[in-house]
Amino acid sequence: MGTTIIHVVVLALLLILGFSPPPPPPELEEGILVNFGTDETGAGLIEPSAPALQEEASPPPAVNPVNSQEEDALLTQNNEEAPEVKKVDPEVERKRLEKVEADRQLREQLEAERIRKAQEEAERKRIEAEQKRQADIMNRTRDALANSRNTGTTSTGEGDAGGAGNQGVPTGSVDSKVRGDGSGLGDKGISYDLQGRGFQSLPAPKYDYQGEGRVVVEVSVDRSGRVTQAIPGIKGSTTLDEYLLKVAKDAALLARFDPKPDAPLTQKGSITYNFILK
Repeated sequence: MGTTIIHVVVLALLLILGFSPPPPPPELEEGILVNFGTDETGAGLIEPSAPALQEEASPPPAVNPVNSQEEDALLTQNNEEAPEVKKVDPEVERKRLEKVEADRQLREQLEAERIRKAQEEAERKRIEAEQKRQADIMNRTRDALANSRNTGTTSTGEGDAGGAGNQGVPTGSVDSKVRGDGSGLGDKGISYDLQGRGFQSLPAPKYDYQGEGRVVVEVSVDRSGRVTQAIPGIKGSTTLDEYLLKVAKDAALLARFDPKPDAPLTQKGSITYNFILK
């Protein structure tokens, strides 16, 4: 009995543990690897690039007429407000345009004034250089004449006021007999040049000043004979004294010449004022 029981137990254990079938191996895909292609024929050793995928055009979705009308009704607005346009007051706009025009004219006047002053300054410098040159020539000429006339004389002075000295002015002429006791400017102290055009009046400058010299004024004369512009101190002047330049300009603006309808619109000439020391 014992032997039988032991064999039954051992047999049962062998059946349970030793004789169980092994698990089946995993299934493997078996087959032949085939080259990728799109045709049954071909030649070459390099695989061509894959063609671009083309998406199939799908037909547009059907539109439901009822839904479309509802969407149009939602998107449509019949009472859209237009943007407000400001109304411009004509009077305000006119004043603005007038101010712009006035500013433009003011800028032009300032620019013209700047150019005129620059031209006058350049002319003054040129006159100063010319006066210096003429003064040097005059001094050398006067010295030469005085030396030639007085050679061999023993005179130490000349004049009619009495006392020692040579009465006169340094810029005067040795041939002049006016020694400072003249009556100032008169008609003989004024000359003009206007290309043969006659004059009606050449007022003398209002001159009450201890100064002398010659002031040449450039004048612009219209067809009626009126002086429209006067520039004192041009070439030929021997002084740049501001007072003499001013009175010469004022006198030139008061001058009147003969009317000449066939004359240029603006005829230029000159008036010369000789100021004599009183």
